[in-house]
Amino acid sequence: MTRPPLTLYLAAPRGFCAGVDRAIKIVEMALSKWGAPVYVRHEIVHNKFVVDDLRAKGAVFVEELDECPNDRPVIFSAHGVPKAVPAEAARREMLFVDATCPLVSKVHIEAARHHDNGLQMVMIGHEGHPETIGTMGQLPEGEVILVETVEDVGKITPRDPEKLAFITQTTLSVDDTAEIVAALQARFPAIIGPHKEDICYATTNRQEAVKAMAPKADAMLVVGAPNSSNSKRLVEVGARAGCQYAQLVQRATDIDWRALQGIRSVGITAGASAPEVLINEVIDAFRAHYEVTVEVVETAVENVEFKVPRVLREPA
Repeated sequence: MTRPPLTLYLAAPRGFCAGVDRAIKIVEMALSKWGAPVYVRHEIVHNKFVVDDLRAKGAVFVEELDECPNDRPVIFSAHGVPKAVPAEAARREMLFVDATCPLVSKVHIEAARHHDNGLQMVMIGHEGHPETIGTMGQLPEGEVILVETVEDVGKITPRDPEKLAFITQTTLSVDDTAEIVAALQARFPAIIGPHKEDICYATTNRQEAVKAMAPKADAMLVVGAPNSSNSKRLVEVGARAGCQYAQLVQRATDIDWRALQGIRSVGITAGASAPEVLINEVIDAFRAHYEVTVEVVETAVENVEFKVPRVLREPA
């Protein structure tokens, strides 16, 4: 039986960003240097395959510091942590390594600088997301007001409308965030924005690749985890860019083949915490069902690399 033809559009860039790559390396290097177990506060990145792989190597994932013993290393996830967490680890004389993405740390530094200048912060982000919790936790209670939507902008009551600055989560929809920023600037003309946009290069690049790919494809699959903010945004961006069927899948086994009956083209991309092995798994699954032609849709070339902390590069 002959397989029907299918064009697979493969987004570039896709998958791992420099911050995720660095965070995973930090856990692997910590295990190599200090042996198992190494404790990790929160999932190091939001991807089950990655977390399970590191767990098999000896990483123990916990949600809070009080689940960690004092005598084993602990690593803080790529999403960042509230200021109180490293302070408590230092008080307990724990060996800790901060795997916070440097681009998230940039937002933390920015918030602290504005606070030192007497400004109250407005953060555009998703309530309950670990990055938002970590960033808001850089400043005292009440110094950061969270907004998630344009509607939220009309409801907030800052201490002094003339003394405001805004920051954003690094993994948001570029277009949605632009609308919220416009609403903030319309309501609070004196509000100060970031020196350089807070949404990270990887989030922006992956969304741009999806925008270029979506109009060509009958369907689009985003390889990523359901708790990954940047992966979920890629699904939304794809749907908004004209792709009628845009779905998030963790593995090839999640593909709904019935929903794809009759299609001639599929776009494939992956969130910044999804490894290439899972993307290849999805491509192989399509090869089993169709006569596949792969076309790469490239909108940017990434060559960013972040160094791991010095403590991991020094001899044990």
